[in-house]
Amino acid sequence: MSCHSHNKVLPLKKFISLLTPVVNALVNNTNSTYVNRHQKNQQKCIITRQEKMTLKTEKRDFDKAAGSWDEMPLRVKLAEDVANTIVSKVAISQDMTALDFGCGTGLLTLQLQPLVKSITGVDSSQGMLDIFNAKIATANINNADTLFLDIDKGGILTGQYNLIVSGMTLHHIKEIAPLLAQFYTVLAPGGTLCLADLDLDDGQFHDDSTGVFHNGFDRASLHRSFTDAGFVGVQDVTAAKIEKQGSDGQTRKFSVFLITGRKE
Repeated sequence: MSCHSHNKVLPLKKFISLLTPVVNALVNNTNSTYVNRHQKNQQKCIITRQEKMTLKTEKRDFDKAAGSWDEMPLRVKLAEDVANTIVSKVAISQDMTALDFGCGTGLLTLQLQPLVKSITGVDSSQGMLDIFNAKIATANINNADTLFLDIDKGGILTGQYNLIVSGMTLHHIKEIAPLLAQFYTVLAPGGTLCLADLDLDDGQFHDDSTGVFHNGFDRASLHRSFTDAGFVGVQDVTAAKIEKQGSDGQTRKFSVFLITGRKE
């Protein structure tokens, strides 16, 4: 007698009900793997962007550049142009006390020094100030001095001045409004603030963008910042034109403005 083994076929609904948990588990595992990978990729992208931002906006080491700073004729000529524009726009007199913020080696400061009672050069680079101090000593100048101050580390301007100037420093300052507030505080009533910097340059002016927080400025926007800080009679004028090789290797023309405002 032969025996036949009969395999039972599961009903379709029963088969689907048994298979569904397995499929769901596989789908969930796949989704989880995708989400984890996606999150990790997002984190990598965020870290990469942060690293790039850090590289772009880290503070430049001006101490290293100080020794050869004055060797570039463009810088010397620019300081002369800015000084001449300041003199043409502000009634400078021998009874004025002045401040040059971001003075560097004193290129702009020393253009104005003979015209005022006294002038103080302020900078966050001791290397730059060392060069400036050597100039003061060599020329036996008795109405100019220097002050080391780093506002990025909480430094606060003190004293009172009839004239505050700054040339090509503003684009190195991350937050403009707090600095303008400090300028307003130390400016004597009737005093004038004069800031010279680049018009919008699409990031082409600097070969090395380390420490550059602004690729030039929109004059109208800066006007509003002056007004918001309390300054009146705000005006701007083109102080200099510069032709140089841009960061893309092409020769370009850049403009430097002078914006002024008074404290009532």
